[in-house]
Amino acid sequence: DYKKSAQLLQKACNGGDAIGCGFLGELYYQGKGVRQDYNKAAQLHQKACDGGFAAGCAFLGDLYFQGKGVRQDYNKAAQLLQKACDGGNAIGCAYLGLLYEKGYGVKRNNITAKELYGKACDMGLQKGCDDYARLNQ
Repeated sequence: DYKKSAQLLQKACNGGDAIGCGFLGELYYQGKGVRQDYNKAAQLHQKACDGGFAAGCAFLGDLYFQGKGVRQDYNKAAQLLQKACDGGNAIGCAYLGLLYEKGYGVKRNNITAKELYGKACDMGLQKGCDDYARLNQ
């Protein structure tokens, strides 16, 4: 029951639970149990990221990359994905690798991209392994 989940996560977030804020942000992003609202999702992911939830930083970085709920900003996306990666979030590392590979918000650098994909792979993300192998060819 997404509606009930949203209510409980809101209580957790209000109580300072960064993970609760992050999961609630995802519900707002997807429109599950609440009306879809990218602005609210971004605010909640910011709160989660500020509270030390690395996945919140990754999700917020994605919102900045897409320009959903915030003004599109590749530099800000890269900063947030770096924070997520540094915090041990594999998706943050892989996504940051993509930014380095394509040159979005950072200087294009395939060596750094490969290192980030490798880090994501080491954290157990298959996509990171695949992208590492692709750049190794």
